[in-house]
Amino acid sequence: AKAWRTGQEDVVSYDYFRQEIASRMADRLDDIKRDDGFPLALEIGSGPGTMHRAICSDDAFDGIGGIGGVRKLVQLDSSHEMLHRDEDIPVEGAERCGTYRMVANEESKLSFPDGTFDLVISSLSLHWVNELPQLFGEIKRVLKPDGCFMFAMVGGSTLPELRASLVLSQMEREGGVSPHVGPFVELSDVGSLLGNAGFTLPTVDVDTITIGYPNAMVLMEHLQRMGEGNACATRQPRTGLDTFLAGACVYDETFPLENDEQQSNDSSVEASVQVIYAIGWSPHESQPQPLQRGSATHKVGDMVSHTTATNQDEKR
Repeated sequence: AKAWRTGQEDVVSYDYFRQEIASRMADRLDDIKRDDGFPLALEIGSGPGTMHRAICSDDAFDGIGGIGGVRKLVQLDSSHEMLHRDEDIPVEGAERCGTYRMVANEESKLSFPDGTFDLVISSLSLHWVNELPQLFGEIKRVLKPDGCFMFAMVGGSTLPELRASLVLSQMEREGGVSPHVGPFVELSDVGSLLGNAGFTLPTVDVDTITIGYPNAMVLMEHLQRMGEGNACATRQPRTGLDTFLAGACVYDETFPLENDEQQSNDSSVEASVQVIYAIGWSPHESQPQPLQRGSATHKVGDMVSHTTATNQDEKR
């Protein structure tokens, strides 16, 4: 994907990645078939409303509400400025899904009664949450039985090119290293987080998205203007200009953009982002349940032996 759009006035938009992931989240939401859809939904870390615009972009299958049958979306974010940044910009298809903006701390107790929402959704905001187990527990509490929790978050294999380049330059220039990219949740931990919070039927998948930039300095500028700078508590207070310049040179020489005919000539280096998608459900009696332990009528070994014997007979 290309990292920016250049219009007649050469205006740069830094929401391109959030918009892309919101669109993919809407596609996943559209794949869930429910008779009534998800009439009331809550979005955690909504930012300027990218997910709301994606939901409003099309009708539900039954024609009621936006994508996924969402008729009302509560947008929750801890930043008043970010939450209301685009409220004056008209939303195409806003009549499909109404919205209410609410400023609240995502890491505190959610101010909703138990069993309020049919759906809780989050797009690219959970990597800023320090206490994910606590938040997941609160999300399960405010979900109705058989309610859906769907999210996309940045994974641990994000920006490996930038990490490696800055580590090499800092070791050479300063004789040591400090974190330059924030810590992210590993793919292997997401299922455990959902299970420990009490969600059932967890589903986890991952995308690795490659984005082209003219050079490493433009990449770092975009990260800063996206609001995705390094927030590690153990980060070095200040990194020298010579270290950044050396890191940018290492990046430009080591990670050129390759094998993408759709990239224009001004895209020279690549940046990789791992996005983890997950779905979990609040428990309900209608969901598939495992059989009672010890109730099996056949041994696994017997099934394997039978399959092996059958295959040998077919070969004969």
